[in-house]
Amino acid sequence: MRLKERLDIVLVDSESPFANRHLLPRGLLREPPEQLCRASIIFITKCDGRDLSGLRAELRQYNNHAEFVECAHKPLHLEEIFTHEVVPLSFLKDLRIGMISGIAKPESFEEGLRKLGVELIYSRRFADHHRFSEGEVSRMFERSKARGARAVITTEKDAVRFPRLGKRPLPVYFLRVEIEIIRGHDAFRRCLDGMCRYNEAPLAAVPLEPVLTPT
Repeated sequence: MRLKERLDIVLVDSESPFANRHLLPRGLLREPPEQLCRASIIFITKCDGRDLSGLRAELRQYNNHAEFVECAHKPLHLEEIFTHEVVPLSFLKDLRIGMISGIAKPESFEEGLRKLGVELIYSRRFADHHRFSEGEVSRMFERSKARGARAVITTEKDAVRFPRLGKRPLPVYFLRVEIEIIRGHDAFRRCLDGMCRYNEAPLAAVPLEPVLTPT
């Protein structure tokens, strides 16, 4: 028997809200924009405080009742994958790094690292959800170290898929982030209240962007 959906949460990337408007595999959308009509609440991600009235108006063409919450990814600190050592973001200032990722929009992550002060000297990108092999990681280490990298950075999402390695020529950190609500705090609280009320019902997540992170 099909379970009744009680709350639909949709994530929309403010930097590329509808990508090329095609579904996977031709595009990045998992459902067509017309399905936004089912949304109870829409989280607009990767916001920086800029005016999003144009995007809100476009979303209203598909949904005239959902509440909006604008949010951003807020970096907290770095954590070494294998030793779990925690280091502050100041560690990244002028740090020469190699980067490896398997996410939908690696350029966004790379740009975020640059804003934190790194010198990105080597980047290895894989398809979203890629599970790294030991050979791929070893080659990334070799090329990063050959270019003078002092560390390797990856995403929190990719860290769980990192192969267990014995000898490592460089430390490997992932960037710990949290979601910061910029606008729509009351709507966010109502969303949480709704999830608590329907805690015995399924929570339907309908992402229109390729990744939520801590996309």
